Amino acid sequence: MRLVLIAALLASAAPAAVFAHEETAPVVQSKPVPKEELLKPPADAVHYIVVSESGKHGDQWRWQLADGRTAYRWSQELRGWITEMDQVTAFAPDGTIAATIMRGITPSGDAAEDYRAANGRATWRTSTDAGEAAAGGWYIPAGGIGIANAPMIDALAAAGDAGLNFLPSGKGRMTFGPTAVIQGPGGPKTVQLAFVSGILPSAYPVWLDANKRYFADISFISVIPEGYEGALKQLRNIQEKATADAVAGIAKRFLAPAAHAPVLIDNVRLFDADKGVFLANRAVLAADGKIAAIGAAGSLKAPSGAQLIDGRGKTLVPGIWDSHLHIGDDWDVLSNMANGITSFRSPGTNIDRAVEATRRRADHTLLMGEPFISAIVDKKDPLAAQGAEVVSNAEEAIAAVRRIKAAGLWGVKFYTSMNPAWIAPAAAEARKLGLHVHGHVPAGMKPSEAVTAGYDELTHLNFVVMESMPRDVIDKANTRQRVEGPARYFKDVDLDGPVMSGFVADLARKKIIVDPTIVIFEGMYTQDGGKPQPAYAPYMGIISPVLERSVFTAAGYPLVEGLTRDDYRKSYAKMVELLGRLHKAGVTIVAGTDGWGIELIRELEIYQQAGFTPAEAIQSATIVPARVVGADKRTGSIAVGKEADMVLVDGDPSTELGALRRVVTVVSDGYVMDADELRKAAGYSGRPK
Repeated sequence: MRLVLIAALLASAAPAAVFAHEETAPVVQSKPVPKEELLKPPADAVHYIVVSESGKHGDQWRWQLADGRTAYRWSQELRGWITEMDQVTAFAPDGTIAATIMRGITPSGDAAEDYRAANGRATWRTSTDAGEAAAGGWYIPAGGIGIANAPMIDALAAAGDAGLNFLPSGKGRMTFGPTAVIQGPGGPKTVQLAFVSGILPSAYPVWLDANKRYFADISFISVIPEGYEGALKQLRNIQEKATADAVAGIAKRFLAPAAHAPVLIDNVRLFDADKGVFLANRAVLAADGKIAAIGAAGSLKAPSGAQLIDGRGKTLVPGIWDSHLHIGDDWDVLSNMANGITSFRSPGTNIDRAVEATRRRADHTLLMGEPFISAIVDKKDPLAAQGAEVVSNAEEAIAAVRRIKAAGLWGVKFYTSMNPAWIAPAAAEARKLGLHVHGHVPAGMKPSEAVTAGYDELTHLNFVVMESMPRDVIDKANTRQRVEGPARYFKDVDLDGPVMSGFVADLARKKIIVDPTIVIFEGMYTQDGGKPQPAYAPYMGIISPVLERSVFTAAGYPLVEGLTRDDYRKSYAKMVELLGRLHKAGVTIVAGTDGWGIELIRELEIYQQAGFTPAEAIQSATIVPARVVGADKRTGSIAVGKEADMVLVDGDPSTELGALRRVVTVVSDGYVMDADELRKAAGYSGRPK
């Protein structure tokens, strides 16, 4: 749930704001300021690089204007999505922000945002919120440019235990971690890791220079001064170890021997995932990490020292699976466990991170559900996936597949810039080695052609939709056309026509799996902004006000010229209909989010809208993914002899799938954990509503 690169992530999901770049009262603006009208950094501007392991993605600059204000500029293209924006900030005598104004375009639309403090009052406006408060706090924008947060980082470093008050709300503090010596254009440089608390659910890391001033943000995508890109891996390793050390104590607490004592859950409604039925008044006994007995309520006797849990009014379901949940960092996986996710598929994790996280889970220093991990393979290209194994020919693609197998991973995920001609030989090697083959469909290739070339599974429903798209959309599927094409055209596609009806039948006949992540498209296509998206509404007020402003209430994908939000909604409705047809045809559907895990229950609610029964929806997040990964003989359902992976929820998901959010107790590998305590450890302030 963490955002390491705060402003970079916020701006990538930033709501469209509506105010021009003026020093007087904000005025409504109808279009984002175009790139050619944005500020241009001078030759002597301080230059930062936006970079990942797959290469450079963009640039950020900082310089002083003649009137004393500080100017920032961000230019980036990430897998086809463009960010071009500037920001100008004026500082008050006490060092706080007196005014900051942003202009330009982000992947989520207009970057415009306006904040100012005067006469003891601070006011701010974006397209999704507006407010005012007593001045004096440090404003955290809903969007903005990453390095524009440097003055706040500097102030936190200087504030000590007193910390800083934030606007719109909250208070932050900084703690300091280890130092490191890195090499750069000026020779060796000493930098220090620090952690900021009070903004996000858990503390997030940032790097300082020897004077305790902002130096860099290191994450999946990093911002670092030009010339220091070579230190990326060194800093990431130190940062990940420090985070691991912090979380290891939490794992030790929840995975203590006492938590592995037998547990009897009595008088409970039980979901039998194997049969897809709910059974009233049951008792379940777990011991030694396994399901020891299942019987009628009151019929089982707990052994000495067992924990007794009264299940009245509650439902016991198998441990939940998210079939599209990237590992993230150690705090992310703790949050997932708090939400009952005891197993997951991570379709795209760096090999080193995958091996390291799996090892620490095995030695009980990382509290994480059981992962089934794929690594991404993509062509070396400016539009390559960040964190991918990048290749330049078919032989290198095959070699990457072998590296993935040697690392002990579960699958190979091909991406959108891959040369279609390389898919078949690389997929053949993957299948020979027993690896699952899935992914995005490369530009220039139809999904039916990817299936013929060796895919076991199609990732994201828009790539199923791609079968019906015009050639110019298919040929640019490694750009934003993979989102904009379906938004524009799918509303007019005839699902009964030969193209889509035939493709659905072929997917069923060939036993191809689909990982829809349809909750993504609900957020992208249907939301105007200004009120919580359905996936996030239950989490308002318990995670982070920053996330609430920047993500939870954000507007959807920017409208393509000539289309309306209603057009987008019609295309989304057709996607829901397609999902229902896939299910009715017998295509295996696995529930995933490609998000933070908290969206998973909304994914299941959409499945119900598409025609799944509640039981079928829950199966898509329990026994079905267990079958897909070949683990169904030992997990995925509550049955005698299987691993004790169970979630006790408040309510009846047979009539209300939302009850699955109200997790009371999590049992993972037989360890019994209080979900309220897990949420507290992950930084939540309460239960989902």
